[in-house]
Amino acid sequence: QVPLVESGGGLVQAGGSLRLSCADSGRTFSNNAIGWFRQAPGKEREFVAGIKYSSGLTYYADSVKGRFTISRDQAEKMVYLQMNSLKPEDTAVYYCAARNGPSGVSIRTSEYDYWGQGTQVTVSS
Repeated sequence: QVPLVESGGGLVQAGGSLRLSCADSGRTFSNNAIGWFRQAPGKEREFVAGIKYSSGLTYYADSVKGRFTISRDQAEKMVYLQMNSLKPEDTAVYYCAARNGPSGVSIRTSEYDYWGQGTQVTVSS
């Protein structure tokens, strides 16, 4: 069973919005850090945003700061990524990831222990 399940991707015009959801199907979130990453064709997977699940402290890549918002709903065991003012360069497969332990959000993919299957976001110009 995949511990994290993303949803909410799709096709949107530039300037539009999408909200991605990440569901914890197990007990992955708890005191972990949760990150959203993305991978465009031919590029490495990159950090987009992260949240310390217990405290709600958030972090963003410079490329999305002011446009994307990460949040969590502890009761529903969900983490969201609200994406506004989307640009064609935001086109990628978006992944949710969870990191064990108290160390907090990391921008490094290697430091995350659980990954979802990804959801495609396509922004047309």
